Amino acid sequence: MDRMTIGKVAEMAKTSIDTIRFYEKSGLVPPPPRKASGYRMYGPDTVFRLKFIHNAKELGFTLKEIREILQLKKTSGDPCEPVQKLAEDKVRTVKEKVRRLRRIQRALEHLIAVCKKPDHDFDCPILDFLERNL
Repeated sequence: MDRMTIGKVAEMAKTSIDTIRFYEKSGLVPPPPRKASGYRMYGPDTVFRLKFIHNAKELGFTLKEIREILQLKKTSGDPCEPVQKLAEDKVRTVKEKVRRLRRIQRALEHLIAVCKKPDHDFDCPILDFLERNL
């Protein structure tokens, strides 16, 4: 595969040009060489890197964590153990978020049930709850 313009890379990686530029500024994607005309010309490794970042984000990793994973991949002989630790930390974070979301779900379902009762004491139990808990 030949060198590509940023538009072609964006198309192949199914991302936006702005995202690629942001990742370059953030150090997640190395800046490509420029032609004499000043155009940036990207190689296939950039498409691979963008897909890697996308997949890591889909698993819930932050850009900071992705940067760390990429660094481990580059510098470590066997990066599996430290990457596994990052993944285990992410699982703990996800489990805590799920617990919080379930509490929110139960609270909302309760408020909706109270709201549906014709004999509730307030104009709107949901609005009353929101006003009382400010």
